[in-house]
Amino acid sequence: QVQLVESGGGLVQAGNSLRLSCAASGRTLSDRVTGWFRRAPGKEREFVAAIDRAGGEYYADSVEGRFTISRANAENSASLQMNSLEPDDTAVYYCAASRRTAFYATRAYVTAQSSYDTWGQGTQVTVSS
Repeated sequence: QVQLVESGGGLVQAGNSLRLSCAASGRTLSDRVTGWFRRAPGKEREFVAAIDRAGGEYYADSVEGRFTISRANAENSASLQMNSLEPDDTAVYYCAASRRTAFYATRAYVTAQSSYDTWGQGTQVTVSS
């Protein structure tokens, strides 16, 4: 069974940090793009960050400079370090893994939800003002 399990969400005040983790089983993350998406209340799910097989990092403009994505190949896991959190970051955050890809991805590929065929159940992040 392929499974992604997120953890690390919670309630924080604006300006603080959280670190989300994504543990994978049944699939090797280093062979694929790993992405983070989020769905805020009343909004569509949107791209947040991704890392491709080569280690290239991609970010949404809204989180560039505040969030950092990483992958631990030995642990088959990925993380999203979120600093300087803002109330607009409040959302359910989802980890996703793509189908097997080339070594280098494109921004168009990593930002498209259709590129990912495995999703976690999500973890809630709430940022209070």
